[in-house]
Amino acid sequence: MTLVVDRIGLLVTNDPALGEGPLGIVRDASVVVAGGQVVSVGPAGQVADQRVDADGACVLPGFVDSHTHLVFAGDRAEEFTARMAGRPYDGGGIRVTTGATRTASDEALRSLTADRIAEVRSAGTTTVEVKSGYGLNVDDEARCLRLASEVTDETTFLGAHLLPKEYEGRADDYIDLVCGPMLEACAPHSRWIDAFCEEGAFDEDQCRTVLDAGRAAGLGLRLHGNQLGHGPGVQLAVESGCASVDHCTYLTDADVEALAGSETVATFLPATDFSTRQPYPDARRVVDAGATVALATNCNPGSSYTTSMSFCIALAVRDMGMTIDEAVQAATLGGAAALRRTDVGRITPGSAGHLVILDAPSHHHLAYRPGVPLIRQTIC
Repeated sequence: MTLVVDRIGLLVTNDPALGEGPLGIVRDASVVVAGGQVVSVGPAGQVADQRVDADGACVLPGFVDSHTHLVFAGDRAEEFTARMAGRPYDGGGIRVTTGATRTASDEALRSLTADRIAEVRSAGTTTVEVKSGYGLNVDDEARCLRLASEVTDETTFLGAHLLPKEYEGRADDYIDLVCGPMLEACAPHSRWIDAFCEEGAFDEDQCRTVLDAGRAAGLGLRLHGNQLGHGPGVQLAVESGCASVDHCTYLTDADVEALAGSETVATFLPATDFSTRQPYPDARRVVDAGATVALATNCNPGSSYTTSMSFCIALAVRDMGMTIDEAVQAATLGGAAALRRTDVGRITPGSAGHLVILDAPSHHHLAYRPGVPLIRQTIC
């Protein structure tokens, strides 16, 4: 069966060879999908077995959310409320979610994850990365990744998320566990490995050890870095060849220069800065330096409980110095780069048939009308 999305008023392809400007905008367009792939981008009126009428609306690639923590149990609304009243964020609430996740059944976690994936799809995201990090022991980390692999191919082992209470004062022993039995149990369910390089979590040497072990196990590399203050995370990510370094709230000139001279994507998580009352990163500085940037939700129960990439786009435009076109591209093509994917984040012949139809004539409305549910239909 073939499917045509017809009468598209404004189509964002993310391929300059197909249309206007960096977003490759095509007007009065249609897109034909067959076998799960785009087979044709052309003028309105192309014919297929099935037809979806965009009725003049804007169509863009499905969002690529390259940083989430969707497999968890429990609620941290009280922590959020206290933070809004002035309590600073320190990452310690991860242990609260770890306790709730460890005691939840497979059935409960599977149901919660399925509900969140449904929400992700309704928000226009068609490719989503899911990390572990709320098990923090061998069995529960492997269990969370096994459940995550039921809903996405982009799974990330994050055993080095925070030091569990039972290892307090023995961080190096815990890293030995992460790089040994835990990695062995988790690697079969993972594409990536990640670590939280931050004061209060794990230091540079510990994170390097985790990344080296993941590389030896055949996993791709990612890193949390520079969220709560200046630190070695960005430099370590670039040195190690990580696909992305995520947060990037605090960057020195040397950090920006390193990102610009590498293939490591700077992934910004503005909903986290919103939720934690941290300063927003200066994305303009990073974009102007020539680095590749992405936007992601960091959906988790403590510091960013949202699945809305549209919200992240609006924040990036309002508070991070990005243009609307740059933010939309960061939420699609940038996320694809952060996952080292060339088949998503764009609408070109051969790409995945992932399209989002907006209830709007232009992608600019994603920032122009913040908080309004503009996703009319997600095609995946």
